[in-house]
Amino acid sequence: MTVLMAFLHHAAAFVLFSALVVQLSTLKDEPTLASARRLQRYDMIYGSAASVLLVAGLLRVFYFEKGAAYYWSNTAFIAKFACFILIGLLSIYPTATFLSWRRSIAAGQAPQISEGARRLLRQVIHTELTLAMLMMALAAMMARGVGA
Repeated sequence: MTVLMAFLHHAAAFVLFSALVVQLSTLKDEPTLASARRLQRYDMIYGSAASVLLVAGLLRVFYFEKGAAYYWSNTAFIAKFACFILIGLLSIYPTATFLSWRRSIAAGQAPQISEGARRLLRQVIHTELTLAMLMMALAAMMARGVGA
């Protein structure tokens, strides 16, 4: 079961990262109807991956790895978890934006978004990706006992 949890945890991290990359690249141009649908779909994939990542990660912390005392006393783990929470908070803005497009998409119209709003979406997603990279570095540090 430990191997399965590790696999789910890592696979979810890769899916989450990939979904953010797709969102960032899709937002390089003004959204069309097709690209808006793609953004909504990848935002759902992102949310699902984040959920699996969190559940599998917490199961690993509390049941399948070194034990909660080890992880909660490790500064690299705490920083990694803080990055995850920050990414989640940042993701509220893109998700709310993509959800606000439902009515226009259902009507078969591309959503209207200003250049400034699109630029802000890209900045937020870029920040999420940067924090995800930092999480990977912190995970490697944690696995090597740094911060214990």
